[in-house]
Order: sequence, then structure tokens, then C-alpha cells
Amino acid sequence: MARTQGSHSDITGPRVRDAALRLFAQGGYAAVSMRAIAAEVGVQAGALYNYTPDKQTLLFDLMKGHMSDLLAAFEDDAARAPQDRLQHFVDFHIRFHHARPDAVFIAYMELRNLSPENFVQIEALRRRYEDRLETILRDGVAAGVFTVADTKIATLAVIAMLTGVSTWFRTGGRLSLNQVTGQYWDMVRKSVSG
Repeated sequence: MARTQGSHSDITGPRVRDAALRLFAQGGYAAVSMRAIAAEVGVQAGALYNYTPDKQTLLFDLMKGHMSDLLAAFEDDAARAPQDRLQHFVDFHIRFHHARPDAVFIAYMELRNLSPENFVQIEALRRRYEDRLETILRDGVAAGVFTVADTKIATLAVIAMLTGVSTWFRTGGRLSLNQVTGQYWDMVRKSVSG
């Protein structure tokens, strides 16, 4: 199949992913057609299949990319005190997700639209990230600095609370990102300290 004149795969491919990310976040995966993505990119609908076999693969690739970037970016130093590691996690999670609101929305709200085999893969990546926080909490409990009855429940609660910041925080609002991060750290710290 001939490529559309003037198109470049290294330019158009990322534009397809960016358009899909934006449109899925705005209207929801189910409501967005391949034709709408093509129109946003400025190519014919058939041209999209040069970059992705189908819409499901596009959704999966966006979610996998987000989770892979998240896992690659977070570093935990087990030699540091559990409180410092937890504070680092809180700061990292809020700032990483703040910079990617559309990816965050899709990663949490569109799981239901993944095929069963794609869901299993994304869920495994999510568990790897959750396990990093749970390790910090377990280490804090073992060191006697955290009082957590169930580290899995605490992990899920903390991640849900921190991820929520990306849904309401806006730069230029009443509080700065630093102030919000500081307040969230205070809430998380208090929630794990008996």
C-alpha cells in the first residue's frame, strides 16, 4: 500500500497516538472512531492502518506506554528511611501524573474497554507499580515507623488519593503544585502513622 504523499511514519505515527490519546480522553474510547482519529491527524481513515492494526491495539499501546514510562521513571532507594521513600513516592506520583492528565484518565477509566488478553497485560504492569509502594509500606511497618493493618489496602487507597489530584488540580489555581503535594504528603504520612 502506498503511503500518502508527504506523510512520514516518524511524524504521522506519533501524531496518530497523540490524537487518539486526546480524543479518547475527551469523548471516551467507545465514542471515538478511527475515522475521527484520522480526521484529527489530517489523513484518510485507511492510512491509520499503516500505524496500528485496529483501535483496540491503539488503546492498548497508549496504556502500555503510560505504564512503562511510569515504571521506568520511578526509582526507589531501599537504603533510605521508609518515611523518605514514601515522601518521594508521593511527590513523584503527583508530579508524573500532573504532567499527563489525558494518559492518566485513559489508564484508569478505559480499562473496561480492553480485550481480556490486553487487560491481563496492563493489570500486570499496574501491579508492578503498586508493589513498589507496598514494599515501602511493608518496610515501614517492619521498621516500626508505619502502622498499617493491611498494606495492600493502604497501597490502593494512597494511589487512588494521589491520582485524584490530576482530575482537579490546575496550574494557576489557588494553590501551587508544591503546596498541593505538601498537603497530600501530610495526609499520607498521617494515614500510615499510628
